[in-house]
Formats: sequence, structure tokens, C-alpha cells
Amino acid sequence: MENSRIVIDGTALTCVQVVRVAREDVTIAIDPAGIERARAAWRVAREVSETQPVYGRTTGVGANRVVDVEWEDADAHGLRLLRSHAAGAGPLVAPEIVRAMLTVRSNQIAAGGSGVESGALQALADVLNLGLLPPVPVYGAIGTGDLTALASTALCLLGERSWVAGPDGVPERGPGYTLHSADALAFISSNAATLGEAALATADLREMLRASTIVAALSHFAVRGSVEPYAPPVHDACPHPGQREAAATMRALLAFEPPAPARIQDPYGYRAFPQVHGPALEAAGYAEEVVTREINAAAENPLVDVTGRTVWHNGNFHTAYVGLALDAARAALFQTMALAAARLGTLAEPSFTGLYPFQGATEASSGIMILEYVAHSCLADVRRLATPAALGSAVLSRGVEEHAGFSTQSARATTDAVAAYRLGLGCELVAAVRALRMQGRAPSGGPLRSAFDQAGAVLDPRIDDRPLDADIAVAADLLPSLTRLQF
Repeated sequence: MENSRIVIDGTALTCVQVVRVAREDVTIAIDPAGIERARAAWRVAREVSETQPVYGRTTGVGANRVVDVEWEDADAHGLRLLRSHAAGAGPLVAPEIVRAMLTVRSNQIAAGGSGVESGALQALADVLNLGLLPPVPVYGAIGTGDLTALASTALCLLGERSWVAGPDGVPERGPGYTLHSADALAFISSNAATLGEAALATADLREMLRASTIVAALSHFAVRGSVEPYAPPVHDACPHPGQREAAATMRALLAFEPPAPARIQDPYGYRAFPQVHGPALEAAGYAEEVVTREINAAAENPLVDVTGRTVWHNGNFHTAYVGLALDAARAALFQTMALAAARLGTLAEPSFTGLYPFQGATEASSGIMILEYVAHSCLADVRRLATPAALGSAVLSRGVEEHAGFSTQSARATTDAVAAYRLGLGCELVAAVRALRMQGRAPSGGPLRSAFDQAGAVLDPRIDDRPLDADIAVAADLLPSLTRLQF
């Protein structure tokens, strides 16, 4: 049983841990080392701001960076900043994304570069443990800081704004926390919401790519495909890491089946699977590396340097790495989903399955015909969402902030693309299992047999023409559990 307690220390948070906090019943604790790093940074920030201008602490923000905050107005300045920036728009984002945001922001503060007073760490942990959610609208960030989301969070901590919901779903006021006015910008100078969603999306993406290989292997078995395309000499000749991984996994899944190819050469959906799926595996792996690096980074502006006892005005807040990595992952996802749709087409063909067209109960039945339409509808959305968010930019705040990478939009597009991909892959799973049932065949053993048995236990065995929407939903829900098989 996994530990139900996750410790935030500012250095070792993983995307999987972010997922667990966002979606499971876990308890958050703050490591004393993280508290001490935050406390040391806060002291340095205060010292430095007494001797030199520090952006956001002794000055305005954005184009107002050249305006000094008079000492007698300092206490009100931070509160005005939070109130003016808590202005997102549109529907609220999903609760799991908000919890992911709170988790990431806690870890960033514990990294010791923000200068936010250390008490904020326990306050955020309390919020997570109590199940409270600040209101975070969808629109308001472009990849250079989730200012609206975190300003709204700060106002909730201060008691000026109600939390969206407590454990019973009723809006309420949570534990009070006195955020120092000078810490206002330091608290909101973060991409925690974008990174939180990116962590969820990359974890889900990697899970679905693993499920894809299992489903592809079931389809391969159903059409009596050739295993030649997965042979080690083929991939030693063109040794891309992801390609080799995809081929090795297919070999492992099909290892229990004696080679009995029905044709000398299969369509691309089977023959080129390693070459197309491999780039997606690599892109998803790289995206997770980038996001993991970011959620453990001190990426605030200004950055508090405890060792040098100074602050650095910088551009670490710019999440170009994250946006570009996610853009690449979605492009690769589209390519591998196109192969899934192609394999689904073969599962409707008598020459591949030995069954009636569309796996119909009779020659004139429609059978699984509609699954192709659904899958291609999902594929169309993945293609639309694969448009790189990084192709956009923006000039803001009277021209002094003249670039944006739109990683926020990239993270959101990745969430939506993975959801569409999951449904399309569910269509292939329904068709592969149905074909094998109608053929009276099943994998001989190993993880592929386990996957077939799990699917067979929940998918409706009837082959008469009937609505298949429930079948798609069941198959899509099953996919994550298939990835937990050992292969």
C-alpha cells in the first residue's frame, strides 16, 4: 500500500506525487529543511530591500517597475497588488488542477528562492489537508506567471475571499494567514497552476502511451500480424531509444504466441508501430523531465540568493521549456493516434479478421462501423489541439513585457488531447476484444492474456447491433488499470 503521507521538501517532488495529491486522499507535510530554506530566503529578501530597490517589494510591477513605493504606503501596496491581479475570467478550472497548483507552489516556496515568509508553507498544507479550493478561473495566464490564480489564492488565505468549497462542498472561510504585504509579488510570481496541470497531463500521457502498446498488441493478435517488424536486428539498425522501447514491449507482449503471420507484410499500423510510437514515448518522457525540473526549481522574479545574500532580477518565470516540450508531445501523440485509427480500420475488414464486415452478427449488420467515426472524431480533436501554442506571443504592460510562450494554453491543450486520445484508444480496445471473442481466440498467456481477461470481464459480449457508447466508456475507463500489468 502506498504511503498516504507526502512530504514537501522543495527538491524532490515528482509528477506522480502531484497526481496523488490532486486525485487521492493523502496528507501533506512540510519538511523542516524546506521551512528553513524559506525562512532564510525571507530574511535575505527583507535585508536586501532595505538597502536597494527590489522589484515588487519596493517598486511597482510591470511597467510600474520604475515607480518606488513610499515606505508609508508599503503595507497597503501588496494588498492592492493582490486585489488588482485576482481578476481571472471564465469557468473555474477542475479541482484536481487547483490542488496540483497548491502542491507545486508549496514545493517552490520550500525551494527557498521566493522570499515568501515560511508560514505560508503550513498554511498551504492546511488548505490541502482540509480540502479547500481557491476560485481559479480558466483565463488569466499566458505562461509568464499564474498571477490571477495565485492572487485569488492569496486573498483566500487572507480571508478576503471565500474558498470555493470545503469537504462538504460548501463555500467557507479557511484558516487565516497573515501574508506580509511585501511578500505579495513573491507569492504570486509563479507558474504553479500551469505546472500543476502540466504534471497531471504528462503523467496521464505516459499512462495512455503505455496502454496503447497493450491495445496495439491485442489488435496485432486479432489480425494475425507478423512479428518481424519488432525483431531486435531491425531496431539495432536504426537505434532510436523510443523505437527500441516500443518494439521490445511488443515482443514481450507477443512472446507467448507462436509466429503465424497471415501475410508477408502488414499495414503501417502494425509494421511502423515502433517508429511512430517511439517518438511519442520519447517526447512524453522529455516533457515529464522538464516539468519535474520546473516544479523543483526556484523560478521566481526576483530570485532570492541566500548564499550571496542578494536578489537577482531574472527571467526564470518564463516557461518556454514547458510549453515547447508539451507542444512536441501533442504532435507526437497525434501521429501515434493516427496509427490506432488505422488499426481500427483493419479490425473492420474481413480480410484481416476472417469475420463479417465490421464484425457484424450478419453480413448486413453494422457491427462496429460507428467506432471508426468516433475514433476519427477524437483524432480530429487531437490534431486540432496539436497546433503549437508556442506559435503565439504577446506584448504587454506598456511594452516592457514583450514576449509570452503560452505554456498555460499548451498544458490545457495537452489535458484535452489526452482525454480525446483515451476515448479513441477505447474504440480500438472494444474492436480488438470483440474480434478475438468472435474468432474464439484468446492470447496464450502472459500480460496480454491478463489484459484480454480484464477487458473481457467488463465489456459487453453481445454482437447484435446495439448502441456502443457504453462499451467505449467502459473500455476508456479500463485503460489505466491495464498499464499496471507487468510487461
